[in-house]
Amino acid sequence: MRYRSNDKSVLRAQLLADRRRLPAADRDRAGQRYVAIAADVPELAAASVVCCYHSFSTEPPTGPLLAWLAGRGVRVLLPVLRADLDLEWAEYRDAEPMRPTAAGPLEPSGPLLGVSAIEAADAVVAPGLAVDRAGVRLGRGGGSYDRALARAGPDAFVVVLLYDGELLDAVPHESHDRRVSAVVTPTGLVRIG
Repeated sequence: MRYRSNDKSVLRAQLLADRRRLPAADRDRAGQRYVAIAADVPELAAASVVCCYHSFSTEPPTGPLLAWLAGRGVRVLLPVLRADLDLEWAEYRDAEPMRPTAAGPLEPSGPLLGVSAIEAADAVVAPGLAVDRAGVRLGRGGGSYDRALARAGPDAFVVVLLYDGELLDAVPHESHDRRVSAVVTPTGLVRIG
């Protein structure tokens, strides 16, 4: 499908509807592909601290990626959503239980590290519904990741996991949108810029 709307809410609705139609087996295969591709991305393979997220619903699966990172001894930080919709971070430990949230994703149950913990990340794996060829990321609309990515270090490698077809020619954007470095789809890595 061609996505052409200049209205973010219309575009989000189209992308979410397409994700709901994607068979669970295809989503699971995508999760395995992300790990295979990530292993060949130098910025991810060499990272010692990675901010990631625990996927939920029809998001591109991060479970296999989290296990791969943790298995390599990478310090993985996951977001914890605050009441003001900003993100704090807590360390992900594969063996520790995660706690459910009203918003959907699971969160680490360990100590909170504050909103500035993202500054230590060598790489950030951010969620998104789409990214365009200029690196503009379309999120779910709460602004949480826009605020968090503004705190990431200037050299942090910021990558978004997408399904095939979600790398678009153009995405509506605003001045506060932080551009991303790359996109990983089940087909491969696409560097931006």
